[in-house]
Amino acid sequence: MDDHFRAFSFVDRIQPGASGGHIRGSYHIPEGLTEFSSSLVAEAVGQLAAWAAMVAVDFRARPVAGIASRVQMSAAPHPGQTLELAAHLESVDDEAVGYCGSASVDGKEILRLEHCVGPMMPVADFDDPQLLRARHALLCGAGATAGAFKGVPTMALTRTAGENGQMARAILQVPAFAPLFADHFPRKPVFPGSLLMCHQLQLAAAFAKEIPSPNGSAWGLHEIADMKLRSFIPPGSQIELEVKLLGRTERTAELALEGRREGRLVGAARVLLGTGARS
Repeated sequence: MDDHFRAFSFVDRIQPGASGGHIRGSYHIPEGLTEFSSSLVAEAVGQLAAWAAMVAVDFRARPVAGIASRVQMSAAPHPGQTLELAAHLESVDDEAVGYCGSASVDGKEILRLEHCVGPMMPVADFDDPQLLRARHALLCGAGATAGAFKGVPTMALTRTAGENGQMARAILQVPAFAPLFADHFPRKPVFPGSLLMCHQLQLAAAFAKEIPSPNGSAWGLHEIADMKLRSFIPPGSQIELEVKLLGRTERTAELALEGRREGRLVGAARVLLGTGARS
């Protein structure tokens, strides 16, 4: 079966009547999954904003990668739940889109994106514009059939070096072939930045256990800041990940995350940890 719009698409429906750059939609997380990470929730919000951006420029261009000034993740969803998605385009043209957005479950916000900017690239370089138009019409009409997403492939994350409580390094091996590349994107396969961030956060979570915390309580993720995806990552790439402790107080710790391919920076962010939050 064709994996286009199935292997890495996280908007099932778009509510009609969007105006003033506001758009709402939803995505039902398939029941059969073992998990659906907060990074994929952020991807879903970004995909909703991408649909609005493509419509605004008549499908000439689409956003790819970009920058998020702040990402707040307050809870993780569970398979079987429905994400209520919202986005607001702050600006859009053929060069770039600026937007913010959120995701909620049962009316409770679980993720927020603030001050995001995505460079707009020619649609035809990545996908078939006519297929995208037809998909958008479906999402705004009857909606897509839920349950198509079967999860992402398991990727080896191998710890390679570190200094206890100060720094950690690991290698992420991106698969050369995977169903998600038929969806992201059919004409130019690109490893999703949301999956890069997912694995960076996995390394950060493991590293956080090495940092002493008040009263021995566990560190939890409070927010991600200055997240930047700087270049495309092709299938089969090997990514060197690094997390460093920038500083800490009685109740918080700040980490720097970096990802490099062949020595060149492909993604970076800062992470604020605190006590009493979800890890």
